[in-house]
Order: sequence, then C-alpha cells, then structure tokens
Amino acid sequence: MATATTVSPPGSSTSPMLDPSPDPNPTSPSSTETASEKSSLLYVSFNQDFGCFACGTEQGFQVYNCDPFRETFRRDFNNGGIGVVEMLFRCNILALVGGGSNPQYPPNKVMIWDDHQSRCIGELSFRSEVRAVKLRRDRIVVVLEHKIYVYNFVDLKLLHQIETMANPKGLCAVSHAPNSFVLACPGLHRGQMRVEHYGLKRTKFITAHDSRIACFALTLDGSLLATSSTKGTLIRIFNTLDATRLQEVRRGADRAEIYSLAFSSNHQWLAVSSDKGTIHIFGLNVPRSGEDPRSVDATQSLTGTNGSGGNLVIPSLGANPGSSLSFMRGVLPRYFSSQWSFAQFHLPEGLQFLVAFGHQKNTIVIVGLDGRFTLF
Repeated sequence: MATATTVSPPGSSTSPMLDPSPDPNPTSPSSTETASEKSSLLYVSFNQDFGCFACGTEQGFQVYNCDPFRETFRRDFNNGGIGVVEMLFRCNILALVGGGSNPQYPPNKVMIWDDHQSRCIGELSFRSEVRAVKLRRDRIVVVLEHKIYVYNFVDLKLLHQIETMANPKGLCAVSHAPNSFVLACPGLHRGQMRVEHYGLKRTKFITAHDSRIACFALTLDGSLLATSSTKGTLIRIFNTLDATRLQEVRRGADRAEIYSLAFSSNHQWLAVSSDKGTIHIFGLNVPRSGEDPRSVDATQSLTGTNGSGGNLVIPSLGANPGSSLSFMRGVLPRYFSSQWSFAQFHLPEGLQFLVAFGHQKNTIVIVGLDGRFTLF
C-alpha cells in the first residue's frame, strides 16, 4: 500500500525556518503580489498557527511570513511543479507532492523535505493520487480520494486508515494542540462528518447538512467544528465531543462555493470566504478558550481598517444581525430568523481566496490563488 523511509522527529527544539521578529516599520494594511506571473500558483496553504503560508508553483515552492509580509525563501526545481506544500509550524520540515504540467515528484507520493539539508529525507507512496497532506508534530495525515491514512511522524508507521466518500478536494482538518489529536473528515454518506478523538479513542458522526460537504474547519484544540455544504448558504458550528449543533449562521440566500473557514484563536469569530468575492465575519455564541459557556456572548466589537482594493463594513457591535421579523421564528421560513455576518470585506468575484485571523488583535489575512496577499 505504501512505502516509507525513516524521518527524524520534528520536536520543539527544531531550528526555526522563519524569522518571526516584527518589522520595525511595518506597513499595514497591505496588498501585495506573492508570486511572479511566470511562477503560476498551483497551491496555497497557511501553516498551523496562520503566521505564514506556503505556495506551490510550476517551478517549486515559496514560503512567506504574514506580518510583516515578506518572502522568507523559495526553492526552484528547474521547472518541476509542486502541487501540495504543507508546512510544520515554522520548522525546517515540509511535506511536498508533485503537481502541475511537469511534476517534480510523482503525484502519488508524499515527499518529506528537510530544508536544512535541501533534500527529501523520507517518502510515502500510494496507488492513487494524493489529494492533501496535514502535518502535526507527531503525525502525518495523507488524504486520498476515498481514504485517509494516519502515520507516526518518527518512524512513518501506519497507525490508522479511514474510508470516506469521494473526496476529490482532499478535505480534512486536524487539531494542533499538543495534548489532543482530533481529526475531522467527510463520512461515508452525503452531508456527514466524521470526527476522530484519538486521545479519547472516540469516533463521532455528525449529520451536518443535507447536501455534500464543501468545506470545514476545526479550532486549534479541536473542540469546535464549522461546516458548509455545496449550497454555501449556511455555516454550522458543532461541539466535536458530543456532536451537538451550537450555532447556525447564514452567508447569503443564493448558492456559493465556500473556499475557506477559519476560527479566531479565542473562538470569538468565524471568517468565511467564497466565490462571491466577500469575506464574511461572524460573531460566535460558543464557549471561548478557557471560558465558562454560561458567560458567552458575541457583542464585543471587531475594529479594523480596510485593506487595499477592498471595502470593509463593520457596525458598532459584533453581534450578528438578524431579520426584523426574527420574532416570528417558527411561523415564517427559517431564512427570516437567520444570523447574518456583522462584517464583510469585498474582493473580486470568482477568485479563490483563503482567509485566516492574524496574530495581531483584530487583523485578518487573505491569500488568493491569483497571487494576491492582503492584511487588514
């Protein structure tokens, strides 16, 4: 099924790959091109703490720091394309999968790259194309169209296999808290999510939507799951331990393709990007990290300035607005009792953008597959 060679464990003592020190003269907000036209982007992903991101191109891969924005390094492979590049926080270990018109590596292999040695130090081979890779300090998760494999990072020993329904986008999410390992993936039925709590040896199935799952995200500790379907109108937030639905928010009334979902680190906000060209920010009525659930509210304000080329709309309160007819809940259709986003950031329609919350308070990071980076 898979072949592997040993990889040194990526412990916390690993030398940093990126310089996280702040720029003494930062410029914010900013909007910048991340790659030249000749290095067409094939793939973009944030690292685990959203402090930097990596781009796969037809010529190799590049790594950027988010704030302050700067290219940290790039590796060119003489026109060898990289279709998937996954970082491991800010250390020297990355996972690479070949892609593009002239792949650097076979698309059915995951290559473990050590940037200190500038070479691959391990590989995993499969019978079909690799759709995605997720890294933790202790695990490697490889996503194929119908299966997910979980490996131990130290010796690449296979620990678990999960069957899923057709998953051509390689949808999968993992938690990154050191004391818990939670994995979320599509189940075997339409609209179903599967959540694995490896520390608790517990599996939960969540009937999240009637339509197929299109996008989802976990909080860093894996306690909350946000999901959207191919309709793209509703986003639902679930407790992963007991599979209860905690909140439902509405992006809009018409269909949309959801590109990304992102929680803030304190579970206070949820950001959503779609093909409609609007980033939506929702306030969450869920327990924040270390907070008593009974004290939850979403009335604190989110302040900020709009980035270059966009238009940010923020009312005075962070509470999600609802319809003036919401008092007739149960009588009128559910649409009239929906919670809507309280802040929007407008971008060009039809382009694929990924969104995350920045490390500085009340900042949002947006990266587009057109090579555009925006911080506001």
